[in-house]
Amino acid sequence: MKYLFTLIISLSAVSSLFAQYQEPERKEKTETFYPQVAFDSLQAKKMLAKGTATIKGVAFTKQKNSMGFKPLLGQRIYANKMKVVLLPVTPYFEEWYKLRDEKENLRKKRFVYMSDAAYRYRLEAITNSNGEFTFPDMLPGKYFLQGLLDFTVSGTYNEYTGSGYGSYGGRTDYYQQKHYSVDHQDRIEEFVEVKENGEIVRVKLH
Repeated sequence: MKYLFTLIISLSAVSSLFAQYQEPERKEKTETFYPQVAFDSLQAKKMLAKGTATIKGVAFTKQKNSMGFKPLLGQRIYANKMKVVLLPVTPYFEEWYKLRDEKENLRKKRFVYMSDAAYRYRLEAITNSNGEFTFPDMLPGKYFLQGLLDFTVSGTYNEYTGSGYGSYGGRTDYYQQKHYSVDHQDRIEEFVEVKENGEIVRVKLH
């Protein structure tokens, strides 16, 4: 019986030599930035009060080419049921936009945010399947429009599956057609200015 107990202890000691150490995941460092100027809620509320002008727009994007550019004559991908956010261009907003231009880097996890109080003063619209949206009852002023457009790019490619040789030594390569789809999200933005009451301002958000 002592021999069996000793054997069990010995096997346990050997198995512990092969225990695996799991490397912990890296904690990615993130940086966040906020505008340092004071937010004037009374000014923002006044700019979003009801007027008699209308902003009408169409939201779309285009697939980038191999050079990373959206071709002018490329096919439009319209925003379907996308939320469009309208923000008044206040001094606080201008500071946020400038800070974003200087500091934001999504790959390096550097983000620029507005305060909750500032983002609360906004209007929203939902596009139809043709990307069309409307903001009615607007006052004269300068505004910023933003939307996040999700779309999928699909296509086909020929995958090499092997080669064969004929009786005379000729080689034939064989391919099989494969389908693929890739999901994308484009942040589309535009500034728009309403100059007078009663006018209809048309804008392309892309």
